[in-house]
Amino acid sequence: MPSMSSKKNWELRIDISVYKKLKRYPRKDVLKIMAAIEMLPFAPFWGDIQKIKGEENVWRKRNGNYRIFYEIIKEEKIIYVFLVERRTSKTYKKGRL
Repeated sequence: MPSMSSKKNWELRIDISVYKKLKRYPRKDVLKIMAAIEMLPFAPFWGDIQKIKGEENVWRKRNGNYRIFYEIIKEEKIIYVFLVERRTSKTYKKGRL
């Protein structure tokens, strides 16, 4: 489990489209998703994550039936969340990211 210190190691940036998409999901799911997103600056490589094949610095974090896609920009210590999707058979089709 990651250290729960109050020191963030990374800057978190969230694309506006993520907020728009979250408005369509049930509130209880949104609260869980946002909690997972807010933990990313403390431990971006912790949890049920996987690097996306064919992408240089793109990762996905599994959060229940949802997937949080984010880019890690190591040089600037930035985590850029650009997509949240409910897991379906189409979630990982080529060209979706």
